[in-house]
Amino acid sequence: MTRTDELRARLLGTTPTDRLWGWLGPLFIAAVGGFLRFWHLDRPHSLVFDETYYVKQGWSMIKYGVEMRVQGKNEAADKLWNAGNVNVFSDQGDMVVHPPVGKWLIGLGEWIFGPTSSFGWRFAVAATGTLSILILGRVARRMFGSTLLGCIAALLLAVEGTHFVMSRTGILDMIVSFFALAGFAALVVDRDQTRERLASWAGTRPTGIRLTSGPWLGARPWRWVAGLMLGLCVSTKWSGIFFIAVFGLMTVLWDWGARRAVGIRPWVREGFLKDGPYAAVQLVVTGAVVYVVSWAGWFLGSNGYHRQWNTFHPGEGIQWLPPVLRNWVKYHQDMWQFNTTLSTPHSYQSNPWGWMVQARPTSFFYEGTKRGEGSCDVDSCSQAVHTIGTVSVWWVGIVALLVCLFFWAVKRDWRAGAALAGIVAGYGPWFMYQHRTIYAFYSVAFEPYVVLAIVFCIGLLLGGASASRERRRIGAIVVGGYLLLTIGLFAWFYPLYAAEVVPYAHWYRLMWFPSWI
Repeated sequence: MTRTDELRARLLGTTPTDRLWGWLGPLFIAAVGGFLRFWHLDRPHSLVFDETYYVKQGWSMIKYGVEMRVQGKNEAADKLWNAGNVNVFSDQGDMVVHPPVGKWLIGLGEWIFGPTSSFGWRFAVAATGTLSILILGRVARRMFGSTLLGCIAALLLAVEGTHFVMSRTGILDMIVSFFALAGFAALVVDRDQTRERLASWAGTRPTGIRLTSGPWLGARPWRWVAGLMLGLCVSTKWSGIFFIAVFGLMTVLWDWGARRAVGIRPWVREGFLKDGPYAAVQLVVTGAVVYVVSWAGWFLGSNGYHRQWNTFHPGEGIQWLPPVLRNWVKYHQDMWQFNTTLSTPHSYQSNPWGWMVQARPTSFFYEGTKRGEGSCDVDSCSQAVHTIGTVSVWWVGIVALLVCLFFWAVKRDWRAGAALAGIVAGYGPWFMYQHRTIYAFYSVAFEPYVVLAIVFCIGLLLGGASASRERRRIGAIVVGGYLLLTIGLFAWFYPLYAAEVVPYAHWYRLMWFPSWI
């Protein structure tokens, strides 16, 4: 083995060679998961939970380029919309609290299938949920060096209840999750490519000589892709800012670790001078540019909220800015005020401490019917959409995160650290806003990293190539049983996920805890 090969093995670890199955496995699971997500996607044909905002705003983006205010009360507009009348907008721009990208995507589905189609309302979100399964399977395969583990990651995401429901609901959180995961995956690919380049460079240097300077690691196109994806994440919801911050730090730390591993000293200085500034441009600057461009409809039009604010408020705002930017800043000040102070009580609001234990999942839709109404053939029936998570994923995920914390802190395992980075970015910030009206389904943004933590532990259970046959056999039995349990739980709760009409008694049996009702 040459020095370059030794360095490559040290920097990259195990690299799977079964390229065909590496694609076919995750693709097959994503296809099955996608089929389940798109099957009866139009059920219920009614705006559920926050679809009352984002479905209408999506169509408004297509029709007007901005979000227009709905005439009258939202409840009355919902009835009109559900009945097929989408002419519910006034001629005034609406004050909305999230950037435009997610609503553009929802509007795209409405443009393709028509705004009166509940399939169209949810098409874009179902597509991003399905693609998330494929991306997670591929990135897990790359991280853990195993097609089997990649397929397990894809399967766990495909049959997880919260992810399933959020993939079938026309709101923004699945889109946030998708773009954050796509950015994360791009950074993992970038990590491998730059380490390959660094191994090739260091392998040509004489041994025994102190390396006082390392190479520039190239254009790094995948990190540009990450900047684009994370910029789109922020342009869907501001919570994406935390993914840029944490993942940006993560990619620079990976670079520092790679330079240190090949013997470059001082590696910290090298990282600051050669990696940090370029990473900031690729992620932060790119993300900022994407964010501004995402507001093109507001800038190019004249009827958006606060678009003419300076006309009616002369002398107010930041005077040294051009009027259009002054108006845009004022709009953002209003958005910030709303997002940081919203505290209106809601019966399904949930504290983040309870999200992973499924303390208070969110009911998106419930309708009770009697015998003879619709498909009800018993005395009383229920039709519901509920974000109850597959508990075998979330409860085991708590233990898996603790294991990852140990392996990252004690053994410096980068895979454990990467999973934790996603948790820190997607989960940690909500503890600063416990006073706000927030919901457990926000957890879908960091759920892929919970799955990665579980798959990390599954890899430990199965053991590596050096593990004994007995250990691998026992590990396979445990893991197989766990996967069957997870699939079984998903099937058991499926009526609550897909708005099936079931007897009320069956619905009640699915409410395991009083806090779920």
